[in-house]
Amino acid sequence: MPGSRAGGDQIVPRPADWEYGPGPSWQPDAAPTLDQLLAAVPESEAPLLPAFPSARHSAVLVTLTDGDRGPEVLLTRRSWELRSHRGEISFPGGRLDPGETPTQAALREAHEEVGLEPDRVAVRGELTHLNTVASRSYIVPKVATVDEPYHLVGRTMEVDRVLWVPLAELTRPDTYHSERWHLGPTDHVLHFFQLDDETIWGATARMLVDLLERTLG
Repeated sequence: MPGSRAGGDQIVPRPADWEYGPGPSWQPDAAPTLDQLLAAVPESEAPLLPAFPSARHSAVLVTLTDGDRGPEVLLTRRSWELRSHRGEISFPGGRLDPGETPTQAALREAHEEVGLEPDRVAVRGELTHLNTVASRSYIVPKVATVDEPYHLVGRTMEVDRVLWVPLAELTRPDTYHSERWHLGPTDHVLHFFQLDDETIWGATARMLVDLLERTLG
């Protein structure tokens, strides 16, 4: 198995037919600076183009800051009591309210979920928009910065852990792997970051791969 870190207790619903996919496009132990990350993120806003009708528009906040080990990213773990996506690692975020922009929704959700004050946040740009088939969501990842990785806690029943993860943890050679899931006539490549105590996968991992490939690929 690629990598050797333990990961966490996240439930990964692998199909019966799957195999390991290609390795990362970045060099092991690559160490981007915060300036390099921000320079790779477009400031312009892409049009909202969901891939299927009746998609539920959502936004997440990909919050970056400089820590003791270089750039860090803010993540949460969803409660194990939830009916969907329970125990998964995610960015703060959620559905757009009527009349909201993706930026407004991402800032509101981050404040509601972990107490991140909007006036402490500088929105810098956005990553590639995602369509998720399982939840029929269209996700806009807004990239932002704060001055420091200050202490935050979950403020709703949806969040049971808040963590700042150094990007150096994600680029360790024993952390990332991909998998190719064979689902009927279609193959899907999924990304995984196995930390010592958590596993990041799904849409959150896709966004992190986007960020790393833009900077280090």
